[in-house]
Amino acid sequence: MDFPERFSNLPEYAFPRLRSLLDGHRPGGTPIAMTIGEPRHAFPDWVGQVLADNLDGFGVYPPNDGTPELLAAIQGWIGSRYGVAVSPDQIMALNGTREGLYNAAMALCPETKAGRRPAILIPNPFYQVYAVAAASVGAEAVFVPATAQTGHLPDYESLPAQTLDRTAIAYVCSPANPQGAVASEAYWRDLIALAEKHDFLIFADECYSEIWRDTPPVGAMEMAAAMGADPNRVVIFHSLSKRSNLPGLRSGFVASGVENIARIRQLRAYAGAPLPLPLVRVAEKVWADEAHVNESRALYQQKYRIADQILDGVPGYHSPTAGFFLWLPVPDGEAAALELWQETGVRVLPGAYLGREVGGENPGKGYIRVAMVAPTQEMQRGLSLLRDCLYD
Repeated sequence: MDFPERFSNLPEYAFPRLRSLLDGHRPGGTPIAMTIGEPRHAFPDWVGQVLADNLDGFGVYPPNDGTPELLAAIQGWIGSRYGVAVSPDQIMALNGTREGLYNAAMALCPETKAGRRPAILIPNPFYQVYAVAAASVGAEAVFVPATAQTGHLPDYESLPAQTLDRTAIAYVCSPANPQGAVASEAYWRDLIALAEKHDFLIFADECYSEIWRDTPPVGAMEMAAAMGADPNRVVIFHSLSKRSNLPGLRSGFVASGVENIARIRQLRAYAGAPLPLPLVRVAEKVWADEAHVNESRALYQQKYRIADQILDGVPGYHSPTAGFFLWLPVPDGEAAALELWQETGVRVLPGAYLGREVGGENPGKGYIRVAMVAPTQEMQRGLSLLRDCLYD
């Protein structure tokens, strides 16, 4: 039997790879999970009642694009959060943003760009769905380092003009996973201008936008509107997973110009998996509520302060601006993760598992990613064990 070659060079996914590294070894203490970005703060206590009140919705097929009420709730959230007026036909509900980050490339990436194979720009390290989306559409994935030297965001302006001319899509994650860096107004302005000059789309993965230290991160759509750019130039992706501590709800959205969303909706009508109606009813209310978001953010801000206190003096420690990951420098991420597990039971992710080797270098190799999602006291204990094991 023949299998497609386009996925043959995909490395093993990060978490099976981590299990292969660690699970053959006994933990050195009570395990503390600090690997996956699965929020463990409380979600709104009324979620269960809304779900129970709408159980009959499991008996019908849900609307593919989202209910009018859900689209209106998202429309209102975009307006209040970013000051941008959008219409319902500029929004589509998603079954989690990973679906959207993948299928938007399927719907919007052309077969050729400037008469050649298209390129898709990807920050390195990155959320792995970006790479499989590029492979699926037959584009060349161009991995661009997002390192301390570039402010932990990709410097797409540094690419050769011939690469930019055949670029169809550029992925940007802000706040960045794993580094916690935030794209500034100037960064977005420069990137949008570059995209207009070379005629490519910006896919802005903004799933961590509501977890921040001091200032709400500026959004890509917000800056595009301020610049008077074509609304189709930027495609944004948001989720309730991080914002509202509801990763199992699988509620997200994609928003852009009318033409882009029409094409994404057309593809989804054939191949999408819309959110079940009872979950839609929950999402409608959650998107319209900010009180629980403020409460959760206050807990993360406390965790930032705890991390800063514990890791003060660690060489190369960079306190995140947003998000809930620490990106900690170590000589070798795999060796550090294994040592930490065997000595303390703290479980972290080697940074190389989030990067891709280019020219013999993987920019994540000298890091570990640590998720600050556990209850505060457990997280504090885990960070103290980590510091004492790896840095003392």
